[in-house]
Amino acid sequence: MKIYVHEKGIVMAGKAWEIREKLKEYHKQYPLLKDWIESADGETKAMKKDR
Repeated sequence: MKIYVHEKGIVMAGKAWEIREKLKEYHKQYPLLKDWIESADGETKAMKKDR
């Protein structure tokens, strides 16, 4: 299973049951996909500032 988080969305590749399980897992930490994307975008911007 692969997960790609971009500033405009999320791409998940894998079997349907794997994606469902990962979504359940991430739902505990991020109630909305928007929250997940925003947190990943913030991490990316912080990494770029450190360089």
